[in-house]
Amino acid sequence: MKKLLILFFTLCIALCSIISLASCDKKETEKAVLKVGMECAYQPYNWTQQDDSNDAVPISGKEGQFANGYDVKIAKLIAEELNMELEIYAYEWDNLIPAVESSALDLIIAGMSPTDERKLAIDFTDAYYESNLVVVVRKDSVYANATSLEDLSGARIVAQTATFHDAVVDQIPNVVHVTAMEDFPTMITALASKTIDGYVAEEPGAIADCNAKSEFTYIPLKNNENGFVIEDLSNVTLAIGVKKDSALLYDVNLALSKISEQKRAEIMEQAILEAQEIGLKDNTFFKIIGNILKKYGVDILKGVGYTMLIALVATIVGLLIGIIVGVIRTIPKSKNKLVAVIQKVVDFILSAYIEIFRGTPMMVQAMVIFWGYAFLSGGTTLPLLWSALFIVSINTGAYIAEIVRGGIISISKGQFEGARAIGMNHFQLMTYVVIPQVIRNILPAVSNEFVINIKDTSVLNVIGVVELFYQATIIAKSTYQIFATYTIICVVYFILTFAITRILRLVEKKLDGEQIFAIKKGVRKHA
Repeated sequence: MKKLLILFFTLCIALCSIISLASCDKKETEKAVLKVGMECAYQPYNWTQQDDSNDAVPISGKEGQFANGYDVKIAKLIAEELNMELEIYAYEWDNLIPAVESSALDLIIAGMSPTDERKLAIDFTDAYYESNLVVVVRKDSVYANATSLEDLSGARIVAQTATFHDAVVDQIPNVVHVTAMEDFPTMITALASKTIDGYVAEEPGAIADCNAKSEFTYIPLKNNENGFVIEDLSNVTLAIGVKKDSALLYDVNLALSKISEQKRAEIMEQAILEAQEIGLKDNTFFKIIGNILKKYGVDILKGVGYTMLIALVATIVGLLIGIIVGVIRTIPKSKNKLVAVIQKVVDFILSAYIEIFRGTPMMVQAMVIFWGYAFLSGGTTLPLLWSALFIVSINTGAYIAEIVRGGIISISKGQFEGARAIGMNHFQLMTYVVIPQVIRNILPAVSNEFVINIKDTSVLNVIGVVELFYQATIIAKSTYQIFATYTIICVVYFILTFAITRILRLVEKKLDGEQIFAIKKGVRKHA
């Protein structure tokens, strides 16, 4: 027996050792993940495409979308040097720094300059590209033959918001400094429609823009010569953003030092050529519409699917929240002092919830909830779809809670008294008498909330939810066809809301009956 026990324990120790060694080998072979963020909408530095051509990298959380461009190619070289698995994340420009601060991203490689303001929030590596600031104008403009800033005197010039570009516009003599715009596609549309005379861009970006828009050209300016005076040259260099005191800073700098200037120039030249392949060629308006639908029709349908899913689920959940809040807030005041105090506290909390979510924009709520969770959890972000459902649901619940409360108050007091006379408590009264009537009465208001949610899901693009408006922005930024793209999306939104409105009217008609529905319709029409 003793020998058997010794043999048994020996085998257990050997088995554990084998498992431990296997686990170590597995951990050694598994690569760490390098999370890199960018806009995926700033050609030729980064853009979104629908396939993996030219060695594009899948965008995390965006099924069927791939990132490519100069920034992506540099990120791939760095990941290879660090022996890490590259993951690309698409974020709005203003979300990139918070993502690194919260550890949701490891690096920002997005054509970002290491300005003094940004250095207060994050650290930057050595430069990975240097460029001249130029001005893009129309070929038919009086400024098309300009050779210096003085030749642009009196021009209406714009730059991208929250960038160093906007700060140098005032160096142009007698310039009409147009309010900064959100992104380059917006500026391109403004220039195409002649509402501005030009916009500031880096030379590679200007080349890509002019390749995409045949009516554009750019003024080949040289920094500190015939162009903009740049006192701090770090403002015209591009660097990689990392979290403060990150250990990656040294490793990334070492990886960058192994990429020669000639290699970087070749990568940029390749990126500019590849950027031309994804754009739509200039054509007539209806042909452009057809090309967009042909190339991006599946993406638009995906956007419709996500929009409808979020709006429907959020409206249903919001209705449930609204009913629960409405029922709780209408509970009669208890004679028990302790219960009465609890009621006051609960009522205060529910009132605060309603006032906060009704009194702040849903876009702001999305930013606070999504990034707040990332900061509190040390870099873990909520899944985008669940984030969207949660944000829209609690926002909708705040509005419907007041609608339900109004519906409960509208029920005649006689029904309350009659129910209590036969021994019903508050919850029985609500369940069997009040709520069924309230739901029927508030159906038009709830239907209206559903239609509003279909449109309001568009604000979720600020956190990267792949709904209809997000898909539109990606298509517009990839093709430079802003007006045509948003015309299509406008029509799609109208079809959705119009169809849903008619369907809900039929449901209301079925519940109310023909005559009552006709009376209600007439009252609404003449109200």
